[in-house]
Amino acid sequence: MFNLKAFRQKSPQQRFLFILGLVMFVFYLVLGLIFILWADMPVTIERKYRIMMGCLLIVYAAIRFTRVIKQDNE
Repeated sequence: MFNLKAFRQKSPQQRFLFILGLVMFVFYLVLGLIFILWADMPVTIERKYRIMMGCLLIVYAAIRFTRVIKQDNE
């Protein structure tokens, strides 16, 4: 899945975009988990809608992750 030798051969721009893609994946994943797990959220949104939004963000994070990994393999 992750080949360190291929990572070193990339241009600095490609490495930066790969790292940025991973950071954004983690950001959306954490944001989705915050929506689901934080009980006393300052924003007043009904619980079921917060769970739906959190699940949507986690699915979006998974889609971004697969795109980053697929792009890395090319």
